[in-house]
Amino acid sequence: MKKVAVLLSGSGVFDGAEINEAVLTLLHISKNGADYQCFAPDMEQIQVVNHLNGEQTGEKRNVLAEAARIARSEVKPLSELDAAEFDALILPGGFGVAKNFCDFAENGADMRVNGEVLAIGKAFAEANKPAGYLCIAPVLLPHIYGEGVRVTVGNDKEVANAIEKMGGIHVECPVDDIVADDSRRLVTTPAYMLAENLVDAEKGISKLVEKVLYMAT
Repeated sequence: MKKVAVLLSGSGVFDGAEINEAVLTLLHISKNGADYQCFAPDMEQIQVVNHLNGEQTGEKRNVLAEAARIARSEVKPLSELDAAEFDALILPGGFGVAKNFCDFAENGADMRVNGEVLAIGKAFAEANKPAGYLCIAPVLLPHIYGEGVRVTVGNDKEVANAIEKMGGIHVECPVDDIVADDSRRLVTTPAYMLAENLVDAEKGISKLVEKVLYMAT
């Protein structure tokens, strides 16, 4: 059975992992006959947002503890992730990626990536193991794979320009499709960068998971 490491950046679209994307990812991994283990960095969230009104609360929350809400407690610290034990890596999106995994939300193309997240992404890349990045998560990829990496976030011009400024190649893509960089065994999909509902998001996510698992053969 193939094993997939899934990285979660918290719980909730505005300050953590996008919950629908995360659940659809886990669902399709299981439906394709593979197994998964969720991981998250044991760190304080950069922000905590009230998802009812969009306002910051001033609370302090832990990314690992919040990710456990999605993983039903089956989540491990990112420090325990050994790429050698897994066949593939998948990162759902959500603003937690742009706030907790890096500082793209604040600094755009001048962003820095969390050291643990960067090391894990590079470990899978250097081992030539397939990976899938959803929604806003592809902003990490120029730092992980280097110049010329082909990715998509859909058709968001501002984010696409930032990716290209960092050395990536952005490819426009509809919500129900994927972009594959076959030479790097890498797959991206817009998900909720474009999706207006669960059905929209599910189409691209299902294709991404299937492609990543196919690459893992």
